[in-house]
Amino acid sequence: MPASRKKSKAAPLKLAVIQMRCVASPDVNERNAEKKVRAAAKMGAGIICLPELYRSLYFCQEENHKHFALAETVPGPTTKRLGALAKELGIVLVASLFERRAAGLYHNTAAILDADGRMLGKYRKMHIPDDPLYYEKFYFTPGDLGFRTWETRRGKIGVCICWDQWFPESARLTAMSGAQILFFPTAIGWHPREKANHGVAQHDSWETIQRSHAIANGCYVAVPNRVGLETPLGGDGIQFWGQSFVCDPQGQMLGKAGRDEEEILCVDIDLHRVEEQRTHWPFLRDRRTDAYGDLSKRLID
Repeated sequence: MPASRKKSKAAPLKLAVIQMRCVASPDVNERNAEKKVRAAAKMGAGIICLPELYRSLYFCQEENHKHFALAETVPGPTTKRLGALAKELGIVLVASLFERRAAGLYHNTAAILDADGRMLGKYRKMHIPDDPLYYEKFYFTPGDLGFRTWETRRGKIGVCICWDQWFPESARLTAMSGAQILFFPTAIGWHPREKANHGVAQHDSWETIQRSHAIANGCYVAVPNRVGLETPLGGDGIQFWGQSFVCDPQGQMLGKAGRDEEEILCVDIDLHRVEEQRTHWPFLRDRRTDAYGDLSKRLID
């Protein structure tokens, strides 16, 4: 049942994801991010998303209390600055930040800033990993705001963060709340010693699961990743694999960045494709909501 390919009368919307290297200095990262956001806006992008925790090195490679000093309130100084930038450029901006909610209570949080500079809301990362060099449970409390959609001046967007991208429930619930575009700001890469044996399969799995979210939910998926080798502990570190991408509601690639360099990936999307796809492939209509009660269980015995 292929969806119709007739051309929409509406002008396409440009969407950009920012693939960037991150360094130890938040100020340097902020300047780099702003430069790239401005460049993306100059390319015509109306919605722009930065990678996960872009203001610092990926500090979760170790468990160290000193890194809590990187956290800030959300809203706070960074959202104020980014809101002014979004208003100046007339763009929607998604930014992943280390949120200090209260003493001893921190989240991995994405702020959603509309084209008039207002902060529409925030998403707190729901699934928190705890793997070698990804010790996020030491830092982040699981999110408690649920899976949401924000109606921006450029379209209805949903945001999840990195580890959330592996869970079909995250994408489904966000799509059910109305999202036309799912953003997954990300910080993912290879353990250098594993790359030769497992690298291809690991990356292919990552890309495949997110393209599957686009297909299953009939929406666009946009994924900005960081790039470069980060070795804050002096060991092998993590080689972030870049390859940020955007795919359409049929899971087809609209654009993909390289694996080694910073890049602004800017593509045209047509939000009419979302309704078109969901009408022709009516997965949301045919869901058996009466039969899914066991999804709330850890395992069916």
